[in-house]
Amino acid sequence: MAQRLQFLKRKRYAFPIGLLLIIGAGLAGLAALRNGGSGPGSAADSGDSGSAAAITSDVHFYGQSPPVYPSPNMTGVGPWADAFSKARALVANMTLSEKISLTGGTSSNTSCPGFVGAIPRLNFTGLCLADAGNGVRGTDFVSSWPSGIHVGASWNRALTHQRGQGMGGEFRTKGVNVLLGPVVGPAGRVVLSGRNWEGFSVDPYLAGALVFETVQAVQAVGVTTSTKHFIGNEQETNRNPSTSSGVTTEAVSSNIDDKTMHELYLWPFQDAVRAGTGTVMCSYNRVNNSYGCANSNLLNGLLKTELGFQGFVVTDWGAQHAGVATALAGLDMAMPNPDPFWGSHLAAAIGNGSVPESRLDDMVTRVIAAWYRMGQDKNYPAPGIGMASDLLKPHAIVDARNSTFRSTLLDGAIEGHVLVKNTRGALPLKTPRMLSLFGYSAKNPDHNSPSAIAWTFGAESFSVSDLLAGFMGPGTVGTVPVGINGTLYSGGGSGAPSQSLMVSPFDALVQQAYDDGTALFWDFTSAKPSVNPASDACLVFGNAFATEGSDRPAARDDFTDGLIRHVADQCNNTIVVLHNAGIRLVDQFVDHANVTALVFAHLPGEASGRALAALLYGRANPSGRLPYTVARNESDYPALNPDLPAGDFARFPQSNFSDGVLVDYRHFAARNITPRYEFGFGLSYTAFNYSNLSVEKASIPPPNSTTTTNTTQLFAPHPSGAVREGGPEDLYDTLVHISADVTNTGAVAGAEVAQLYVRLPSYAGVPQLRGFDKPFLNASQTAAVRFELTRRDLSVWDTAAQKWRLLPGRYAVAVGRSCRDTPLVGEVVIP
Repeated sequence: MAQRLQFLKRKRYAFPIGLLLIIGAGLAGLAALRNGGSGPGSAADSGDSGSAAAITSDVHFYGQSPPVYPSPNMTGVGPWADAFSKARALVANMTLSEKISLTGGTSSNTSCPGFVGAIPRLNFTGLCLADAGNGVRGTDFVSSWPSGIHVGASWNRALTHQRGQGMGGEFRTKGVNVLLGPVVGPAGRVVLSGRNWEGFSVDPYLAGALVFETVQAVQAVGVTTSTKHFIGNEQETNRNPSTSSGVTTEAVSSNIDDKTMHELYLWPFQDAVRAGTGTVMCSYNRVNNSYGCANSNLLNGLLKTELGFQGFVVTDWGAQHAGVATALAGLDMAMPNPDPFWGSHLAAAIGNGSVPESRLDDMVTRVIAAWYRMGQDKNYPAPGIGMASDLLKPHAIVDARNSTFRSTLLDGAIEGHVLVKNTRGALPLKTPRMLSLFGYSAKNPDHNSPSAIAWTFGAESFSVSDLLAGFMGPGTVGTVPVGINGTLYSGGGSGAPSQSLMVSPFDALVQQAYDDGTALFWDFTSAKPSVNPASDACLVFGNAFATEGSDRPAARDDFTDGLIRHVADQCNNTIVVLHNAGIRLVDQFVDHANVTALVFAHLPGEASGRALAALLYGRANPSGRLPYTVARNESDYPALNPDLPAGDFARFPQSNFSDGVLVDYRHFAARNITPRYEFGFGLSYTAFNYSNLSVEKASIPPPNSTTTTNTTQLFAPHPSGAVREGGPEDLYDTLVHISADVTNTGAVAGAEVAQLYVRLPSYAGVPQLRGFDKPFLNASQTAAVRFELTRRDLSVWDTAAQKWRLLPGRYAVAVGRSCRDTPLVGEVVIP
């Protein structure tokens, strides 16, 4: 759909011009909320109090997000120097009209959701911005890659990098200049958030490591990444403002204190900036009651000053709600078009002095510098050349698929499956005589056609009307928990890649059964199917669907759980496969004596069936690990559901992040809650032993350090280096070296995910992931795994100094198979 649906245009001011306090450059004003007890983040001022008159004006919230002005200019630091120089020269030759044309989208004869027009006289060819982080959407002849949650479950940096290369190459071939991804927001705080599947993990370290690889790989082939959604975009419900009967309800505000912001939600964005991401997308929601795309503290302060971000900030589609305010707050480009706030209005604001022309010059310099930085000025496909505006009309075929990456598609699909139960030798299967298959998620949907909006937004297995109910409005809680019409390759919404070819589990199992001479029976429609007790195994396939625009209604569903129990009552070897676009609880069936195996199959992309068959039959050894925690009960999570408008804040929905950094497994550890399956857990067909832990402090600056830090300075309380992309350069100095041996003690080859957890002095009872490695080991083989702990890894955010602080004391370190299974334990003492 042209321009990603025009309904996303909004005309709501969120930040009155009168509040634009110019308070100076640098880090002035970065002293954000010091604790979670101020403003609506406190219990005393919660949306449920009803103790005061209903809030009807934004004035109530003024000052909760500190103003940071002016917007810092791009500096061209590090690898941006040449691009910066070229961009400044080009911008110097532009007219005011030409410069303004680069700050917003325009229409085109392509299906690019965003398009920036060319300036022919200056040889600027324009930009195509296209969805998304899991593959190209809305076009033909592209691959459907494993989704973010699936990549997170692989715990594989190298494979993530390969995915980025292959996926980026397809965007380039299609003439896409800016890939609208990857996703590290939402982070996953709200368990039932509708877009968690697009991101890698609820853990900031794991998400940061994988977004780093993705950004570097995609941009290495010349495509700019737009890391999103910045920031606190943790629920879909009320993600946008809405008006009913003349009364406006603003977008939900994510109320996040300064320490939590840095140690959790900003962390993976920091890794993306350090990797060089060319653009960052600001989010729909408000943060501390200031809209994300008009929040000077976020854009000018955290992103452009503290992290040294060199690229440009683009809105999510329709997320601009003010004109002058957004320009001064650090926004650089409005999508899908500049109306109604910029365009001629921006020209007028520059003319009357409301916006300095130097701010416009910086906006455009950042856009052009990213274009130069990726080499898009030379031998790059024309913008949108492979993005036909109507796939049902004759059009030139641009086949972006590259056979070189078929193995990456398959390996990625395999490694994101997580085996969490395997009893009585249920798996791998050994040439069974009879298999019985049940469940709606085994087969392909009945349709795969560009003629349907369901195809465009990844809802072939779901109800498109249910998808659009949330997607076309302010965001809501969904009503349907599953994709009943077929298996899932991805979730729904703008992050869904187009399906040009896919292999379902049923497709692959039919082929396997044919090769083995296995009798195969199935029923994919009945809630209580007939079950042949003579079956060697019964496979039950279910799913948990999620989509942009709606939060999930539940973490389990009675229909699927009832189907599983019904089959298990009659089949003593019942294997369950769940394609889950988020956390799926399993306690209603997993302890059934006849449920012998359980696989979280996530969202594998087009190679789904081939990958599953390889795992079920032992041609591949499961090596996926959970990138989240599976609880026993919904009540075990600190934030299961989205926050809804309530009480005095009915017109200004509030989501108070009172859990701080204690999300997912950190919360379970701090509250001593035993999960069903912990973060980092996963089974293999072999076994691994850990030994020989070594923990050594660095005594000299590491070889990769760019500073002249001496040993004493290395352990100084605060970093003191110059700000580069990602923050102070010495924040990444290695302070501690850790190694351990991992031995495959089983009979078959396999990969093990060795995980390093650290307990910081200020969070003594809470493990935090700070390293992982994934060696592939033959039977009886031993390999050393090595981890380097940087200053950042060992620091906490000092809200008073507004710097990362290395605390003196004892740091417990542990290496093992998951956050709760760490056989090797040691410590390091920081003076």
